[in-house]
Amino acid sequence: MKILRKLLFPFALLYGLITAIRNFLFDQGLKKHTTFNVPVIAVGNLSVGGTGKTPQIEYLVRMLSDSYKVATLSRGYKRQSEGFILADENANALILGDEPFQYYQKFPKIQVAVDANRTNGIFLLLSQKVKPEIILLDDAYQHRKVKAGLYILLTAYGDLYADDFILPMGNLRESRSGAKRAKVVVVTKCPATLSVEEQQEITNKLNLNSNQELYFSTIQYDTVVYGKNEQLTVEALKSKQKVLLAGIAKPKPFFEYLKNDHDLCLTYPDHHHFSDKDLITIQEQSKGKIIITTEKDYVRLKDSILKEQLYYLPIQSKLLTKVNQFENSVLSFVKQTFKS
Repeated sequence: MKILRKLLFPFALLYGLITAIRNFLFDQGLKKHTTFNVPVIAVGNLSVGGTGKTPQIEYLVRMLSDSYKVATLSRGYKRQSEGFILADENANALILGDEPFQYYQKFPKIQVAVDANRTNGIFLLLSQKVKPEIILLDDAYQHRKVKAGLYILLTAYGDLYADDFILPMGNLRESRSGAKRAKVVVVTKCPATLSVEEQQEITNKLNLNSNQELYFSTIQYDTVVYGKNEQLTVEALKSKQKVLLAGIAKPKPFFEYLKNDHDLCLTYPDHHHFSDKDLITIQEQSKGKIIITTEKDYVRLKDSILKEQLYYLPIQSKLLTKVNQFENSVLSFVKQTFKS
């Protein structure tokens, strides 16, 4: 694989040049971007997938939705619909995509919309009878036709953008210099025991500008899994035979948190749409055992033939340090936008 990636170096240079020119044109105002008079917060990454955008968006929703009317706007990756859609009682994962549908189910107080054209999506959100006061753009770091007021850049522990290279030789969607657009950088998926010394090593490696803020977060798994009609503790399930099912970018931590030597672990591609054949195969492999899946996969599987034996494990993003500083920084941006 390493040899193949080295052979792709010329293509990476070409891709990097194209993205650099595009960014330059936006930076110089030669390509048009749109700004809005409401706080727009963009959460995204430089690399392809797996940095924890969904739990970070949910962190912001929990933090903001008690005080403000919040809307999320996503592309709706792999949805079987087109254009702008505002979630309502007819919504499902096929219409919205799995992550937006997850937001809609978990946070009934917020508005959840999808539109590949984020500019259009924001205009249509602001044309609703109930207008959002804050808009959270999910996975929109490279969507430069909208100029967000605050950019939050995520980079995963053990897979920092500073150690990566641009596509297709590496996994970066644009060069590392794109990190300069972010006011806030969060190193996600850190060990809960990350030492001060290692935090400093990462800080030195990322070498942010003085006006940028760096935070470290971990994924906190629930101690309970949730099914259609009951809840079970993870502790009680650890020793039992079960099937663990994941269709996410990096499922290893999910498996490690739950599995024992007798468990069957089934892995599918990220955002996988389970066919009838898939479901029958999973049912045959599980042989009536409990199936535990991720929250993102559950929204696609909860009404399937697996529903009676299916449970999901919720996760949350948890900052390791400087919680108040992070939240004050976001709130300061929101309040400043309302004043201007």
